[in-house]
Amino acid sequence: MRITSQFDSGNIEVLSLENREDIQLKIKNDNQSEFFQWFHFKLESQIDLLHRLTIVDLDKSAYPEGWVDYQAVASYDRQTWFRVPTRFENNQLIIEFTPECEQVYFAYFAPYSYERHQDLLSWAQSHESCTIETLGETIDGRDISVLQIGEPADDKKVIWMIARQHPGETMAEWFIEGVLHKLLDDEDAHAAALLNKAVFYIVPNMNPDGSVRGHLRTNAVGVNLNREWQTPSIEKSPEVYYVREKMFATGVDMCLDVHGDEAIPYNFFAGSEGIPRYDARLKDLEDSFKAAMFVTTPEFQDEFGYPKDEPGQANLTVGSSWVGQEFNCLSYTIEMPFKDNNGLPDVDYGWSDRRSYSFGQDTLAAIVSVVDKLR
Repeated sequence: MRITSQFDSGNIEVLSLENREDIQLKIKNDNQSEFFQWFHFKLESQIDLLHRLTIVDLDKSAYPEGWVDYQAVASYDRQTWFRVPTRFENNQLIIEFTPECEQVYFAYFAPYSYERHQDLLSWAQSHESCTIETLGETIDGRDISVLQIGEPADDKKVIWMIARQHPGETMAEWFIEGVLHKLLDDEDAHAAALLNKAVFYIVPNMNPDGSVRGHLRTNAVGVNLNREWQTPSIEKSPEVYYVREKMFATGVDMCLDVHGDEAIPYNFFAGSEGIPRYDARLKDLEDSFKAAMFVTTPEFQDEFGYPKDEPGQANLTVGSSWVGQEFNCLSYTIEMPFKDNNGLPDVDYGWSDRRSYSFGQDTLAAIVSVVDKLR
């Protein structure tokens, strides 16, 4: 038997590999951080025999409640990721699996590789309506890339989308891939309607360093980017610093910050009701957008989510709150589950890369209903 995580976004530590029915594993912390939850590794072993893999010490993980009713994903070809029998007991995650091939990959959610990220950027820039700009470099020297789709004009709205501030939340970039494929489809009516009225700025991956390193929540030096928006620095959070500078240059009429939630098994939005500038206009925009989502997709709901902030009590270090306050605009955090969407459960795949992709396309379609009201 052999287990390795020496690849893009890999993360696991092998404690014991002597008995295939008692494999002991541990997730490594994000660099210079106490956060850990993301795992991604490959098992090489005999086929048609039961393997029991136990990931230990999960009471110390970032979100212990995220393991309750959670099912790990596995893949033979790194293309199709399916759920496998998993249980959580005594602060341990136990995966029982009988492989059908000699090598099988396991992960916390369907990975979105850095290579696929680069392919997505290259594919997008090949379209006539899209240009790419490198805003700066990460701490590890990777590009901080933004895609501009459409031509700016005085009468056009400015819509921003950013994803993967928390790198382990890979469903966020699957969501963006869906958005881009729809927005850059010359025959798509929603895309045509939006690009007549708006220009889009899209950052598919805010945290490429953390993504490659196999982090859950932080960048190369252990900084949670979604707590950096008031006072980012080139030294510790260049990803936020450079994106903020670009936002100041373009203005913002709408911003969607795309994430995943470990514990809540639903898709939901987190709004800006706690920012000091929140008023009836912003509430109307939020309500209108939610109403459009209800019409567009049954994957969306508004019953389960985060507690709403009291007036004036929003945490302005958080991306969506800072943007909403700074630009007095519609600004939402979008959350998708690591588990399943309990409103529409899927026993084989749970919430998945493909459903995240489709949810991105549905969300883009819903923007059509609010674009005229944005300014």
